[in-house]
Amino acid sequence: MANVVFNGVQKRYGSVVVIPNLDLEIRDKEFMVLVGPSGCGKSTALRMIAGLEEISGGTVSIGGRVVNNVAPKDRDIAMVFQNYALYPHMNVFDNMAFALKLRRMPTDQIKKKVEDVADSLQIKHLLLRKPRQLSGGQRQRVALGRAIVRAPQVFLMDEPLSNLDAKMRVSTRAELNKLHQRLQTTTVYVTHDQVEAMTMGDRIAVMKDGFLQQVDTPHELFTNPTNLFVAGFIGSPAMNLLTMTVEQGEGNVYLTSPGSTGPDSGMKLRVPDRYRSYLAPYAGKQIIFGLRPQDIHDARFAQGMLDEDERPEDLVQVRTKIDVVEPMGSEVYLYLLNGQQSIISRVDDRTAVQPGYVLDVAFNMAKMHAFDPETTLSLIDKSKIKAVAAGAR
Repeated sequence: MANVVFNGVQKRYGSVVVIPNLDLEIRDKEFMVLVGPSGCGKSTALRMIAGLEEISGGTVSIGGRVVNNVAPKDRDIAMVFQNYALYPHMNVFDNMAFALKLRRMPTDQIKKKVEDVADSLQIKHLLLRKPRQLSGGQRQRVALGRAIVRAPQVFLMDEPLSNLDAKMRVSTRAELNKLHQRLQTTTVYVTHDQVEAMTMGDRIAVMKDGFLQQVDTPHELFTNPTNLFVAGFIGSPAMNLLTMTVEQGEGNVYLTSPGSTGPDSGMKLRVPDRYRSYLAPYAGKQIIFGLRPQDIHDARFAQGMLDEDERPEDLVQVRTKIDVVEPMGSEVYLYLLNGQQSIISRVDDRTAVQPGYVLDVAFNMAKMHAFDPETTLSLIDKSKIKAVAAGAR
Protein backbone atom coordinates (compact mmCIF):
# COMPACT_ATOMS: atom_id res chain seq x y z
CA MET A 1 0.00 0.00 0.00
CA ALA A 2 1.62 3.28 -1.16
CA ASN A 3 -0.53 6.00 0.35
CA VAL A 4 1.07 9.32 1.33
CA VAL A 5 -0.05 11.01 4.55
CA PHE A 6 0.68 14.53 5.80
CA ASN A 7 -0.05 14.68 9.52
CA GLY A 8 0.15 18.18 11.01
CA VAL A 9 3.01 19.05 8.66
CA GLN A 10 4.61 22.48 9.04
CA LYS A 11 7.26 24.25 7.01
CA ARG A 12 9.07 27.36 8.19
CA TYR A 13 12.01 29.34 6.83
CA GLY A 14 13.16 31.16 9.93
CA SER A 15 10.24 33.31 11.03
CA VAL A 16 8.40 32.87 7.71
CA VAL A 17 5.69 30.18 7.88
CA VAL A 18 5.03 28.68 4.44
CA ILE A 19 2.80 25.78 5.53
CA PRO A 20 1.23 26.25 8.99
CA ASN A 21 -0.50 22.87 9.45
CA LEU A 22 -1.16 20.44 6.60
CA ASP A 23 -3.30 17.32 7.05
CA LEU A 24 -3.88 15.36 3.85
CA GLU A 25 -4.08 11.70 2.82
CA ILE A 26 -3.25 10.71 -0.76
CA ARG A 27 -4.72 7.27 -1.30
CA ASP A 28 -3.00 4.23 -2.75
CA LYS A 29 -3.06 4.31 -6.61
CA GLU A 30 -4.63 7.78 -6.59
CA PHE A 31 -3.72 10.63 -8.94
CA MET A 32 -3.76 13.60 -6.57
CA VAL A 33 -3.24 17.11 -7.92
CA LEU A 34 -2.03 19.94 -5.68
CA VAL A 35 -3.18 23.20 -7.26
CA GLY A 36 -3.10 26.84 -6.31
CA PRO A 37 -1.52 30.19 -7.18
CA SER A 38 2.22 30.81 -6.98
CA GLY A 39 3.46 30.83 -3.38
CA CYS A 40 0.63 28.72 -1.97
CA GLY A 41 2.99 25.96 -0.74
CA LYS A 42 2.14 23.19 -3.23
CA SER A 43 5.70 22.63 -4.52
CA THR A 44 7.07 22.84 -0.97
CA ALA A 45 4.65 20.07 0.07
CA LEU A 46 5.79 17.93 -2.87
CA ARG A 47 9.46 18.48 -2.05
CA MET A 48 8.85 17.43 1.56
CA ILE A 49 7.50 14.10 0.28
CA ALA A 50 10.65 13.73 -1.81
CA GLY A 51 12.95 14.67 1.06
CA LEU A 52 14.30 17.72 -0.75
CA GLU A 53 12.88 20.05 1.94
CA GLU A 54 13.28 19.50 5.66
CA ILE A 55 10.03 19.17 7.62
CA SER A 56 9.68 21.76 10.40
CA GLY A 57 6.90 19.92 12.25
CA GLY A 58 4.52 16.97 11.94
CA THR A 59 5.14 13.80 9.93
CA VAL A 60 5.06 12.60 6.33
CA SER A 61 4.40 8.89 5.77
CA ILE A 62 4.78 6.83 2.59
CA GLY A 63 3.20 3.38 2.59
CA GLY A 64 2.70 3.53 6.36
CA ARG A 65 6.37 4.40 7.07
CA VAL A 66 7.28 7.81 8.53
CA VAL A 67 9.98 9.22 6.26
CA ASN A 68 10.93 12.46 8.04
CA ASN A 69 14.47 11.21 8.62
CA VAL A 70 14.75 8.89 5.62
CA ALA A 71 17.18 9.93 2.87
CA PRO A 72 15.53 10.80 -0.49
CA LYS A 73 17.19 7.84 -2.23
CA ASP A 74 15.65 5.42 0.28
CA ARG A 75 12.05 6.69 0.02
CA ASP A 76 11.23 4.65 -3.12
CA ILE A 77 9.86 7.66 -4.99
CA ALA A 78 10.60 9.04 -8.46
CA MET A 79 10.35 12.74 -9.28
CA VAL A 80 9.80 14.51 -12.58
CA PHE A 81 10.97 18.13 -12.43
CA GLN A 82 9.72 21.19 -14.29
CA ASN A 83 13.02 21.55 -16.17
CA TYR A 84 13.35 17.77 -16.82
CA ALA A 85 16.88 17.67 -15.25
CA LEU A 86 18.35 15.30 -17.86
CA TYR A 87 22.09 14.62 -17.94
CA PRO A 88 23.27 16.54 -21.04
CA HIS A 89 26.33 14.32 -21.68
CA MET A 90 24.29 11.09 -21.69
CA ASN A 91 22.05 9.79 -24.45
CA VAL A 92 18.41 8.95 -23.83
CA PHE A 93 19.12 5.30 -23.04
CA ASP A 94 21.74 6.15 -20.43
CA ASN A 95 19.54 8.83 -18.86
CA MET A 96 16.73 6.32 -18.42
CA ALA A 97 19.02 3.51 -17.29
CA PHE A 98 21.08 5.53 -14.81
CA ALA A 99 19.11 4.65 -11.65
CA LEU A 100 18.97 0.97 -12.63
CA LYS A 101 22.74 0.87 -13.09
CA LEU A 102 23.20 2.34 -9.62
CA ARG A 103 21.13 -0.58 -8.31
CA ARG A 104 23.53 -2.94 -10.13
CA MET A 105 20.71 -4.52 -12.09
CA PRO A 106 21.90 -7.02 -14.79
CA THR A 107 22.61 -5.37 -18.14
CA ASP A 108 20.10 -7.48 -20.09
CA GLN A 109 17.31 -6.58 -17.62
CA ILE A 110 18.19 -2.88 -17.86
CA LYS A 111 18.07 -3.03 -21.66
CA LYS A 112 14.66 -4.74 -21.67
CA LYS A 113 13.16 -2.37 -19.07
CA VAL A 114 14.39 0.77 -20.82
CA GLU A 115 13.26 -0.41 -24.27
CA ASP A 116 9.81 -1.46 -22.99
CA VAL A 117 9.22 1.89 -21.30
CA ALA A 118 10.64 3.82 -24.29
CA ASP A 119 8.30 1.89 -26.59
CA SER A 120 5.26 2.74 -24.42
CA LEU A 121 6.23 6.44 -24.51
CA GLN A 122 6.97 6.36 -28.26
CA ILE A 123 10.60 7.41 -27.81
CA LYS A 124 12.33 4.12 -28.67
CA HIS A 125 13.73 5.65 -31.86
CA LEU A 126 15.37 8.40 -29.75
CA LEU A 127 17.41 6.19 -27.41
CA LEU A 128 20.78 7.11 -28.95
CA ARG A 129 20.17 10.87 -29.07
CA LYS A 130 21.44 13.44 -26.57
CA PRO A 131 18.95 15.76 -24.79
CA ARG A 132 20.03 18.76 -26.89
CA GLN A 133 18.82 16.91 -30.00
CA LEU A 134 15.27 16.55 -28.61
CA SER A 135 12.23 18.80 -28.61
CA GLY A 136 10.64 19.93 -25.35
CA GLY A 137 7.93 17.27 -25.59
CA GLN A 138 10.48 14.54 -26.24
CA ARG A 139 12.62 15.64 -23.27
CA GLN A 140 9.55 15.58 -21.09
CA ARG A 141 8.80 11.99 -22.12
CA VAL A 142 12.41 10.98 -21.44
CA ALA A 143 12.12 12.46 -17.93
CA LEU A 144 8.91 10.48 -17.43
CA GLY A 145 10.56 7.34 -18.76
CA ARG A 146 13.48 7.74 -16.35
CA ALA A 147 10.98 7.82 -13.49
CA ILE A 148 8.86 4.91 -14.77
CA VAL A 149 11.70 2.41 -15.21
CA ARG A 150 12.39 2.59 -11.49
CA ALA A 151 8.87 1.25 -10.68
CA PRO A 152 8.65 3.40 -7.51
CA GLN A 153 5.93 3.42 -4.87
CA VAL A 154 5.08 7.04 -5.67
CA PHE A 155 5.51 9.38 -8.65
CA LEU A 156 6.06 13.06 -7.82
CA MET A 157 5.58 15.56 -10.65
CA ASP A 158 6.38 19.26 -10.27
CA GLU A 159 4.69 21.19 -13.12
CA PRO A 160 6.18 18.87 -15.78
CA LEU A 161 4.10 20.36 -18.63
CA SER A 162 4.72 24.05 -18.00
CA ASN A 163 7.55 24.30 -20.58
CA LEU A 164 5.48 22.80 -23.40
CA ASP A 165 3.43 24.70 -25.97
CA ALA A 166 -0.36 24.65 -25.70
CA LYS A 167 -0.95 21.85 -28.23
CA MET A 168 1.75 19.64 -26.72
CA ARG A 169 0.34 20.18 -23.20
CA VAL A 170 -3.06 18.89 -24.29
CA SER A 171 -1.68 15.73 -25.92
CA THR A 172 0.75 15.05 -23.05
CA ARG A 173 -2.04 15.41 -20.48
CA ALA A 174 -3.86 12.60 -22.25
CA GLU A 175 -0.69 10.48 -22.33
CA LEU A 176 -0.16 10.96 -18.59
CA ASN A 177 -3.76 9.94 -17.90
CA LYS A 178 -3.35 6.77 -19.95
CA LEU A 179 -0.03 6.05 -18.26
CA HIS A 180 -1.57 6.31 -14.80
CA GLN A 181 -4.46 4.04 -15.79
CA ARG A 182 -1.93 1.43 -16.94
CA LEU A 183 0.61 1.66 -14.11
CA GLN A 184 -1.79 2.41 -11.20
CA THR A 185 1.05 4.05 -9.26
CA THR A 186 0.24 6.63 -6.59
CA THR A 187 0.93 10.02 -8.18
CA VAL A 188 1.22 13.49 -6.66
CA TYR A 189 1.12 16.19 -9.33
CA VAL A 190 1.72 19.90 -8.72
CA THR A 191 0.41 22.60 -11.05
CA HIS A 192 -0.88 26.18 -10.99
CA ASP A 193 -3.03 25.43 -14.07
CA GLN A 194 -6.56 24.58 -12.95
CA VAL A 195 -7.40 23.11 -16.39
CA GLU A 196 -4.59 20.56 -15.92
CA ALA A 197 -5.89 19.83 -12.43
CA MET A 198 -9.49 19.30 -13.57
CA THR A 199 -8.61 17.03 -16.49
CA MET A 200 -6.03 14.85 -14.71
CA GLY A 201 -6.80 14.45 -11.02
CA ASP A 202 -8.83 11.73 -9.32
CA ARG A 203 -9.00 14.29 -6.53
CA ILE A 204 -7.69 17.83 -6.29
CA ALA A 205 -6.31 19.63 -3.25
CA VAL A 206 -6.74 23.39 -3.65
CA MET A 207 -4.22 25.42 -1.63
CA LYS A 208 -3.89 29.09 -0.76
CA ASP A 209 -1.28 30.69 1.53
CA GLY A 210 -0.21 27.27 2.82
CA PHE A 211 -3.74 26.23 3.83
CA LEU A 212 -5.92 23.57 2.22
CA GLN A 213 -9.10 25.17 0.93
CA GLN A 214 -10.89 22.06 -0.36
CA VAL A 215 -10.00 18.47 -1.27
CA ASP A 216 -12.48 16.81 -3.60
CA THR A 217 -13.18 15.34 -7.02
CA PRO A 218 -13.04 17.70 -10.01
CA HIS A 219 -16.84 17.50 -10.37
CA GLU A 220 -17.51 18.44 -6.74
CA LEU A 221 -14.99 21.29 -6.81
CA PHE A 222 -16.72 22.69 -9.87
CA THR A 223 -20.33 22.22 -8.78
CA ASN A 224 -20.03 22.65 -5.01
CA PRO A 225 -17.07 24.90 -4.04
CA THR A 226 -16.88 25.38 -0.30
CA ASN A 227 -15.63 28.94 -0.35
CA LEU A 228 -15.17 32.05 -2.46
CA PHE A 229 -11.53 31.31 -3.35
CA VAL A 230 -12.25 27.85 -4.76
CA ALA A 231 -15.27 29.17 -6.67
CA GLY A 232 -13.20 31.87 -8.34
CA PHE A 233 -10.10 29.73 -8.92
CA ILE A 234 -11.72 26.64 -10.46
CA GLY A 235 -13.34 27.10 -13.87
CA SER A 236 -12.41 28.90 -17.08
CA PRO A 237 -13.62 31.58 -17.64
CA ALA A 238 -13.87 32.23 -13.92
CA MET A 239 -17.20 32.24 -12.10
CA ASN A 240 -19.09 35.55 -12.07
CA LEU A 241 -19.06 36.81 -8.47
CA LEU A 242 -21.44 39.71 -7.84
CA THR A 243 -22.36 41.59 -4.67
CA MET A 244 -26.15 41.35 -4.28
CA THR A 245 -28.73 42.17 -1.60
CA VAL A 246 -31.13 39.51 -0.29
CA GLU A 247 -34.78 40.63 -0.23
CA GLN A 248 -38.02 38.88 0.66
CA GLY A 249 -41.47 39.55 -0.83
CA GLU A 250 -44.57 37.85 -2.22
CA GLY A 251 -43.51 34.59 -0.57
CA ASN A 252 -40.22 34.54 -2.49
CA VAL A 253 -36.58 35.39 -1.89
CA TYR A 254 -34.83 37.68 -4.39
CA LEU A 255 -31.30 38.89 -5.06
CA THR A 256 -31.14 42.52 -6.18
CA SER A 257 -28.38 44.74 -7.50
CA PRO A 258 -28.20 48.53 -7.81
CA GLY A 259 -29.42 49.83 -11.17
CA SER A 260 -28.68 52.74 -13.45
CA THR A 261 -30.52 54.63 -16.13
CA GLY A 262 -30.97 52.99 -19.52
CA PRO A 263 -32.00 49.50 -20.60
CA ASP A 264 -29.71 47.75 -18.13
CA SER A 265 -31.35 49.00 -14.93
CA GLY A 266 -30.14 46.54 -12.33
CA MET A 267 -31.19 42.97 -11.58
CA LYS A 268 -33.85 41.26 -9.52
CA LEU A 269 -33.24 37.50 -9.48
CA ARG A 270 -35.74 35.08 -7.98
CA VAL A 271 -34.02 32.44 -5.84
CA PRO A 272 -35.26 28.89 -6.63
CA ASP A 273 -37.34 27.23 -3.91
CA ARG A 274 -34.62 24.66 -3.20
CA TYR A 275 -32.22 27.42 -2.06
CA ARG A 276 -34.71 29.73 -0.31
CA SER A 277 -34.12 28.41 3.23
CA TYR A 278 -30.36 29.02 2.90
CA LEU A 279 -30.72 32.68 1.94
CA ALA A 280 -33.86 33.81 3.83
CA PRO A 281 -31.86 34.44 7.06
CA TYR A 282 -29.77 36.99 5.13
CA ALA A 283 -32.76 39.19 4.21
CA GLY A 284 -31.66 42.83 4.10
CA LYS A 285 -27.98 41.85 3.95
CA GLN A 286 -25.47 41.58 1.16
CA ILE A 287 -24.07 38.27 -0.07
CA ILE A 288 -21.77 37.27 -2.94
CA PHE A 289 -23.80 35.69 -5.73
CA GLY A 290 -21.96 33.32 -8.06
CA LEU A 291 -22.90 31.99 -11.49
CA ARG A 292 -20.63 30.38 -14.05
CA PRO A 293 -20.45 31.90 -17.56
CA GLN A 294 -21.90 28.76 -19.19
CA ASP A 295 -25.03 29.14 -17.03
CA ILE A 296 -25.86 32.56 -18.53
CA HIS A 297 -27.61 31.93 -21.83
CA ASP A 298 -28.92 33.94 -24.74
CA ALA A 299 -32.56 34.22 -23.63
CA ARG A 300 -33.78 33.12 -27.09
CA PHE A 301 -32.21 29.68 -26.67
CA ALA A 302 -32.17 29.29 -22.90
CA GLN A 303 -34.92 26.69 -22.41
CA GLY A 304 -33.11 24.24 -24.67
CA MET A 305 -30.04 24.51 -22.39
CA LEU A 306 -31.75 23.25 -19.22
CA ASP A 307 -30.84 19.93 -17.62
CA GLU A 308 -33.53 17.29 -17.03
CA ASP A 309 -34.05 18.23 -13.37
CA GLU A 310 -34.27 21.98 -14.09
CA ARG A 311 -37.43 23.95 -14.81
CA PRO A 312 -38.23 26.96 -17.02
CA GLU A 313 -39.01 29.03 -13.91
CA ASP A 314 -35.34 28.60 -12.87
CA LEU A 315 -34.48 30.96 -15.75
CA VAL A 316 -34.47 34.67 -14.90
CA GLN A 317 -34.21 37.13 -17.78
CA VAL A 318 -31.78 40.03 -17.46
CA ARG A 319 -31.25 42.86 -19.95
CA THR A 320 -27.59 43.64 -20.63
CA LYS A 321 -25.42 45.74 -22.88
CA ILE A 322 -22.58 43.98 -24.73
CA ASP A 323 -19.17 45.43 -23.96
CA VAL A 324 -16.77 42.95 -25.63
CA VAL A 325 -17.29 39.94 -27.92
CA GLU A 326 -14.67 37.16 -28.08
CA PRO A 327 -15.44 34.55 -30.79
CA MET A 328 -13.86 31.19 -29.87
CA GLY A 329 -15.07 29.10 -32.82
CA SER A 330 -17.88 26.87 -31.57
CA GLU A 331 -18.63 29.25 -28.68
CA VAL A 332 -18.54 32.97 -27.92
CA TYR A 333 -17.49 34.79 -24.75
CA LEU A 334 -19.61 37.88 -24.10
CA TYR A 335 -18.54 40.57 -21.64
CA LEU A 336 -21.80 42.15 -20.51
CA LEU A 337 -22.80 45.21 -18.48
CA ASN A 338 -25.87 45.59 -16.28
CA GLY A 339 -26.06 48.60 -14.04
CA GLN A 340 -22.85 48.60 -12.04
CA GLN A 341 -22.16 44.92 -12.64
CA SER A 342 -19.83 43.31 -15.20
CA ILE A 343 -20.73 39.77 -16.28
CA ILE A 344 -19.12 37.11 -18.51
CA SER A 345 -21.32 34.75 -20.49
CA ARG A 346 -20.28 31.75 -22.58
CA VAL A 347 -22.83 31.13 -25.35
CA ASP A 348 -22.81 29.05 -28.52
CA ASP A 349 -22.18 30.45 -31.98
CA ARG A 350 -25.88 30.99 -32.70
CA THR A 351 -25.59 34.30 -30.86
CA ALA A 352 -24.30 36.74 -33.49
CA VAL A 353 -23.91 40.12 -31.80
CA GLN A 354 -21.60 43.14 -31.71
CA PRO A 355 -20.33 45.44 -28.94
CA GLY A 356 -22.95 48.03 -28.03
CA TYR A 357 -25.91 45.71 -28.70
CA VAL A 358 -28.58 45.24 -26.04
CA LEU A 359 -29.05 41.52 -25.34
CA ASP A 360 -31.50 39.72 -23.08
CA VAL A 361 -29.76 36.87 -21.28
CA ALA A 362 -31.23 34.21 -18.99
CA PHE A 363 -29.58 33.33 -15.69
CA ASN A 364 -30.03 29.65 -14.82
CA MET A 365 -30.62 30.14 -11.10
CA ALA A 366 -30.67 26.37 -10.50
CA LYS A 367 -26.88 26.58 -10.90
CA MET A 368 -26.40 29.60 -8.60
CA HIS A 369 -23.91 29.83 -5.73
CA ALA A 370 -23.92 32.14 -2.71
CA PHE A 371 -21.14 33.08 -0.29
CA ASP A 372 -20.89 34.98 2.97
CA PRO A 373 -18.84 38.14 2.24
CA GLU A 374 -17.20 38.04 5.70
CA THR A 375 -16.34 34.34 6.16
CA THR A 376 -16.18 33.70 2.35
CA LEU A 377 -17.83 30.29 3.01
CA SER A 378 -20.55 28.89 0.78
CA LEU A 379 -24.11 29.42 2.06
CA ILE A 380 -25.57 26.57 -0.01
CA ASP A 381 -24.66 22.91 0.48
CA LYS A 382 -25.58 21.42 -2.88
CA SER A 383 -24.46 17.92 -1.93
CA LYS A 384 -27.03 17.91 0.89
CA ILE A 385 -29.76 19.12 -1.51
CA LYS A 386 -28.88 16.31 -3.94
CA ALA A 387 -29.04 13.73 -1.14
CA VAL A 388 -32.49 14.96 -0.05
CA ALA A 389 -33.74 14.93 -3.66
CA ALA A 390 -32.42 11.40 -4.19
CA GLY A 391 -34.15 10.21 -0.99
CA ALA A 392 -37.43 11.77 -2.12
CA ARG A 393 -37.29 9.78 -5.34
